[in-house]
Amino acid sequence: MLNRTAWWKYLVIAVVLAVGAFYALPNVFGNDPGVQIRGARGVSVDAGTFERVEALFADDESVKSIARDIDGVKIRFTDTESQLKGRDLLEQELGDGFTTALTLLSAAPAWLTNSGANPMYLGLDLRGGVHFLLEVDMDNALSRANERYAGDVKSLLREEKLRYRNVRGNSDGHVVITLRDPAQLDRARDVIEREIGELRLESKQGAVLTMRMRDNRIDEIKEFALDQNMTALRNRIDQLGVAEPLVQRQGDDRLVIQLPGVQDTARAKRILGRAATLEMRMVDEERTEQAVESAQAPPGSRLYKFRSGQRILLFKRVIYSGENIVDAAASIDTRTGSPIVSITLDAAGARINQRITGDNVGNRMAVVYLELTSKTKKDADGNVVLDDNGQPVRVSGRIEEVLTAPVIRDQLGKRFQIEGLDSVSEARDLALMLRSGALAAPVEIVEERTVGPSLGQTNIAQGFNSVMAGFLLVLIFMLIYYRVFGATATVALTLNLALMVAVLSLFQATLTLPGVAGIVLTVGMAVDANVLIFERIREEMRNGNTPQASIHLGYDRALSTIVDANITTLIAAIVLFNFGTGPIKGFAVTLSIGILTSMFTAIMVTRALINAWYGGRAVRRLSI
Repeated sequence: MLNRTAWWKYLVIAVVLAVGAFYALPNVFGNDPGVQIRGARGVSVDAGTFERVEALFADDESVKSIARDIDGVKIRFTDTESQLKGRDLLEQELGDGFTTALTLLSAAPAWLTNSGANPMYLGLDLRGGVHFLLEVDMDNALSRANERYAGDVKSLLREEKLRYRNVRGNSDGHVVITLRDPAQLDRARDVIEREIGELRLESKQGAVLTMRMRDNRIDEIKEFALDQNMTALRNRIDQLGVAEPLVQRQGDDRLVIQLPGVQDTARAKRILGRAATLEMRMVDEERTEQAVESAQAPPGSRLYKFRSGQRILLFKRVIYSGENIVDAAASIDTRTGSPIVSITLDAAGARINQRITGDNVGNRMAVVYLELTSKTKKDADGNVVLDDNGQPVRVSGRIEEVLTAPVIRDQLGKRFQIEGLDSVSEARDLALMLRSGALAAPVEIVEERTVGPSLGQTNIAQGFNSVMAGFLLVLIFMLIYYRVFGATATVALTLNLALMVAVLSLFQATLTLPGVAGIVLTVGMAVDANVLIFERIREEMRNGNTPQASIHLGYDRALSTIVDANITTLIAAIVLFNFGTGPIKGFAVTLSIGILTSMFTAIMVTRALINAWYGGRAVRRLSI
């Protein structure tokens, strides 16, 4: 019994270690602070834009490189201070047509990253990722609620035969009703308070009745706006593929979002900040030409624009909106090759769609893209304008444009398609937003930053030191106690750490501080298999077996125990991953990877090393 290892096993080990080294290598080079530029709402980053960006930083020594790819333009800076200045300069130069976002770009050579080897993501508690502070426009939420109440009041007054001149809802929680007959004021108040309990009398004067939402209802609307926005943003983040994100409230009108390990921060910023939906309206075919020529819309209709600037007249009545959409998916039209979004409606929307399209075959139905915006007002010098209380003044906006207005060829039902999109990327983003649900109120990103460790550089150093300390202590013990066999175990342990980093990088997993704890635990557990094998070899030698027979029997008889012990730990790690929250999942991931890689190194690699040292020759004594 000469304990030779087959050539194909050496080949397997060599291939695994070579692939592992290749995917682990990018982590050696670290990251550069950078800025990413993407087009907003279908605008593409073309060669002209790239040349403008290059000219803007032509003499800036803090810029390491400027590169263009399919996602846009990426600029590398030497430090974070230059990164922030560069972002501000780009926002002023490029305007609202582009999204600029802070990011961290791998400093690995291009030949590595172009081959698909990227560094593993590090969580916000270590390094990397982006932090957003979003402010919810509560005035807009209240204004929209008041508009709904104003509509309810109009319907109620018509039912009660109470004639009115005007009913309007304000953003301060008031619904102002102007009646034609002041004598009907008290009756109108009684009817409204009885049928719409959320409104109460604020004041009455002449023929004007001012109703106000009750305080508890205002609080409910604000609470709903926050909860709905949190839910919609979580859905959007999940579909962005971000690992272990943090979404939580801060105060009464702000949300904190942390996206660890995110690479395409420009897309994340654009997706999070957009309160977009769709509205379906019929085209006013008969009066379109006259309205376009006179630039005045007749009663009951309104002029809209396509992206190209062409005008079209649509009826004001909304057939159905994004609230009726239950699913949306981006794809390519096989006939035209253009990007489309396939829409699936709920039961109510499907009934409406079936009825309207059935009655209007041959007419056109327009798909209107609606986006609510909210920005901080700035003066001519770029300074934030403050109100009397020292708070930033918010300016609400509304983007409305017609994506497409196709002719209805046949009766439609639950499913239909949206055309007229500029790119596959825009179709994908629109489908994501529609699928995740609309925001209850617009949000504005009031603070954005790439963050280093939330627990400080000390914790990074302590995490690294704990891994190294555990590694060195185990190494010293194995060398002293098991000598040559201990040396093979330390080689296997070193390779195990490298393979863990490689697997984390290959699958782009996010390493967090709990994940570091999983690595530290794996360092101790990784030599368990070797200890079992080595002790079994010593036992076989005490039983009088030859050194070569002891090596063979030691590996053979310890295998089942090693497999059983690691499988039970792996089951526990899987349970932690399935039922645990973010940090616990991070721990479970690194623990699971460590178990699998340690079994490979502890069994195959050490056996190959031992056979290379002792195999194929007569041995009188083992250094164990």
